[in-house]
Amino acid sequence: MFVSRAAVSRVMSASARSMSTKVAVLGAAGGIGQPLSMLLKLSSAVDELSCYDVRGSPGVAADLSHIPTKASVKGYLGASEGQEEELGKALTGASVVVIPAGVPRKPGMTRDDLFNINAGIVKTLVEGCAEHCPDALIAIISNPVNSTVPIAAEILKAKGVYNPKKLCGVTTLDVIRANTFVGSHLQKDPATIDVPVIGGHAGITILPLFSQVPGFTATDEELEALTVRTQFGGDEVVKAKAGAGSATLSMAYAGFIFAENVVKAMKGEECVQCAFVESSLTDARFFASPCKFGLNGVEEVLPFGQLSAYEKGWFDKMMPDLKAQIQKGIEFAAK
Repeated sequence: MFVSRAAVSRVMSASARSMSTKVAVLGAAGGIGQPLSMLLKLSSAVDELSCYDVRGSPGVAADLSHIPTKASVKGYLGASEGQEEELGKALTGASVVVIPAGVPRKPGMTRDDLFNINAGIVKTLVEGCAEHCPDALIAIISNPVNSTVPIAAEILKAKGVYNPKKLCGVTTLDVIRANTFVGSHLQKDPATIDVPVIGGHAGITILPLFSQVPGFTATDEELEALTVRTQFGGDEVVKAKAGAGSATLSMAYAGFIFAENVVKAMKGEECVQCAFVESSLTDARFFASPCKFGLNGVEEVLPFGQLSAYEKGWFDKMMPDLKAQIQKGIEFAAK
């Protein structure tokens, strides 16, 4: 009997929509992890939520479990005195793993200052992913993303389970900041704006492409201010919190948007969003650009289009920094 491609597609789409999806949050009791976990608990796309941390995660899970949504939730702890390591239990069966674990940035700290601590944390957690959920899509929030994603790639390669379609650095915060700032500038609802943000996820490696926003106009001074504010928006939050933390709530929202879109794509919905992935668009091994997500993760890394002369200047300035930060991660993983 002949079965049309359209019929097969409909069956596959229905099957994808009906699949049960487990999302694991590693670092679920932290400043990003708690609001991120709550948002994921509220999502109709998530069926099971796994909350892992070195402390506090059972309490977070118990609290979230009282929210009347369909997602089941359970907390798991890292090893401590009298407590077995539960990372494997947290990860087994996960379709998506989101990693916000690590120390936050404090006043005067750069993302490089976070490197030695957070790099080791990411290495350990990704090793757990390689062992317990090798087919899961791993979404890394832990800074510095320009280095932690390459670390993860090298660890997964060493374990023989690396799939470039299933490893992403979450750069959505840069996009929502750019959307917010442009919305304010144009006096428009930022929800109607979508600024492509390419490059990396640290300082000048963040390049918002305002020239691709329909109806965008600005003086040279305004364009410079919007670009720099997008690049260094994290510093603005760190300073305002005066030592009490970094961008946790906005990052949690960004991480949620990214993860929910990934889950929806796995269930058959079309989704394009920016992410820091292995890429051949430039001579940097990893690069953030719009990506098409689907059943198998990153289905296609999309071109970022024409740059304005102003954006080309920033592009040329950022590339040496981006490549150096990527190499730093690769070298750490090789130790």
